[in-house]
Amino acid sequence: MATLTKPDAVAMDSQKLEQVKRLFQRQIDEGLHPGAGLAVYRYGNLVLDIFGGIANTEPVNADTMFVLMSSTKPLTASCLYMLKERGKIAWDDLVSKHWPEFAQNGKETVTIRHILTHRGGFPQTPESLPWTDWPDWSKVTHAMEQATPIYTPGETLAYHPINYGWVLAEIVRRVDGRTFDKFLAEELAAPLGMTNTYVGLPAGLEDRVSPMHLMEDDADTSGYSGTFSRPEVLRSIVPGANGVATAGDLARFYAMMERKGSLDGATVIQPATAEEAVEFQVEGVDKTIGVFAQRSLGLALADERMGKSTGDPLKTFGHGGAGTSIGWADFDSGLAVGYITNGFRGAATNNARLAAMSQAIRDACI
Repeated sequence: MATLTKPDAVAMDSQKLEQVKRLFQRQIDEGLHPGAGLAVYRYGNLVLDIFGGIANTEPVNADTMFVLMSSTKPLTASCLYMLKERGKIAWDDLVSKHWPEFAQNGKETVTIRHILTHRGGFPQTPESLPWTDWPDWSKVTHAMEQATPIYTPGETLAYHPINYGWVLAEIVRRVDGRTFDKFLAEELAAPLGMTNTYVGLPAGLEDRVSPMHLMEDDADTSGYSGTFSRPEVLRSIVPGANGVATAGDLARFYAMMERKGSLDGATVIQPATAEEAVEFQVEGVDKTIGVFAQRSLGLALADERMGKSTGDPLKTFGHGGAGTSIGWADFDSGLAVGYITNGFRGAATNNARLAAMSQAIRDACI
């Protein structure tokens, strides 16, 4: 864990940060979720790292990892940022340039940019690929090769909950040679000291991961809260949804992005790459989730769960995880936040609790 910095050293009000802590505890006490973790950086300095409540039957502790759901996606995208910076890929490369077998069934024109911005046209997780097959990477890649678009690639914003990560992970493997879990561990987690972050949980660590708890009967028609709490699924490679991390690690990733690629002496990407990653790419009513969205390369922009910026809303970037979490950073305020709960809720309740926390953190800035 990074060393805590005094709030006044980074122009934050210590009393208002105490209010953030009280809100954190109140959300647990009111039953919004059994347990959670919250970490906040400003200008690359850790000012808050707290946890509380219950994981499964035991209290949440400093080593408790939470399921990230789609808060995994920016971690995955960052691996592509590295490959692009190194000249191994270009955003407008056809996916099939690096993965020839992908060019089937109408996906011949799909580019890496399309995948990162959810315009690939094949958002539906194949019914032919049940979670019991996810540990078999050959079955995963075959299913992606066989997938058929329901929208013309490049034309329609339609969120790809699971396919996004599988396609990007195979591009990483084809271009770099390492499996995705190994690339992420060696190129992102290790340099940043994110020692509690995994996509593809190593065997033996299952007991450190809090399962998700379904808090509203109708909140999870997909069954994700159960599926992604399964040890077999967490051990698989599902880079769109099955990452696990502490809140401190998630916030640390965003602190690196807010500092434009470097943190505590470790450089992951260059400033120009970080700036390019968060540039606006597309907006519109997303055909999968039915709400207006603004997106950059693998990140959501100006999301309500990130609170209200006092500057340019498009300078706030991050991503949420279904029913549970939010991670974000803001170039204008210098904030970087990771807030992960283990209580899976419907969009209205979930968005409200995350937005309240994000806004309280913003309000603590002087």
